[in-house]
Amino acid sequence: MSGAIATADADALADAEAFRERVMIPGRPVLLPGAARRWPLLDGGAGGVVDALHRFDAGREAEMFVGQAAIEGRYYYDAALTGFNFAREELATREGLRRIAGSAADADGETLYMGSLPSERYFPGIERLTPLPFLPDTVLPRIWIGHASSVACHYDMMDNVACVAAGRRRFTLFPPSAIDDLYVGPIDRTLAGQPVGLAVDSAPGDPRFPRFETRRQDALVVELEAGDAIYIPKLWWHKVEALDALNILVNFWWDGFAAGPDKPWAAMLLAMIAIAERPEAERAAWRAWFDHYVFRPGGHPLAFLPEEQHGILGPLADGNYRRIRAAAMQMLRG
Repeated sequence: MSGAIATADADALADAEAFRERVMIPGRPVLLPGAARRWPLLDGGAGGVVDALHRFDAGREAEMFVGQAAIEGRYYYDAALTGFNFAREELATREGLRRIAGSAADADGETLYMGSLPSERYFPGIERLTPLPFLPDTVLPRIWIGHASSVACHYDMMDNVACVAAGRRRFTLFPPSAIDDLYVGPIDRTLAGQPVGLAVDSAPGDPRFPRFETRRQDALVVELEAGDAIYIPKLWWHKVEALDALNILVNFWWDGFAAGPDKPWAAMLLAMIAIAERPEAERAAWRAWFDHYVFRPGGHPLAFLPEEQHGILGPLADGNYRRIRAAAMQMLRG
């Protein structure tokens, strides 16, 4: 392990509110050693996890990544960044599980990976085997299963608790502020939904990524074993390596701070088309407005007035979410 990464005792986190206050609000990754060690899912080791997945299988088809032995489990772009170095197959989940588990011992064969399988669609009921008392009851697990692999450094737009169910996983993390130095690839041509930091797997001194040299030493690196978990806040960059022949991860995604259905990413996309190509001076002016009304480094913009005079800048929960959203939707409709 390197870097300063906090650790929390999962047994001391009595409920979702305690987890939110103590772990989530600081906005940094937190290790949760042994958080899943008493899961019924883990009874019987890796083979027992695979058996449970078969028992709860809903019979749906899923997408599987298939990589030739030459890529050594590193799912990535091709050399020109116009395609990918692996194929995608649609197949029955049961068949994918059989192929992955059955070929795990074949070190010279193709590498296989099925990920982000929501339990309610693919393994309904399996959540009874993956209890985490400190998460909201509405947050259901997703399953990731595959051979030894390396998933490129990316971010998620949801808060994430990732639990190792079989094998070992190494996480390499960078803060959101590293975005300029990671040389992030296209946002509309991605491996699995999110753009990736192209510099993270580069060799030291790579002339294509000079700014990354100042970031290498900032990485937080931690290795988890079966039963361990990690909390990764939204927008934290993370590269994930599955280190054993058969690896299974169970993760939980949710937005712990949503005031309603609208997503920050949607707001950023709108800002891109409304602001990004305006003159530099005007962009600087809008940056000042965003800081004042949205990011609020100096506190609430109307803190100098009584709260009853805050209008739609009052608490969102007091009906202002609906009022602001209605005004924005009216503008979008023209």
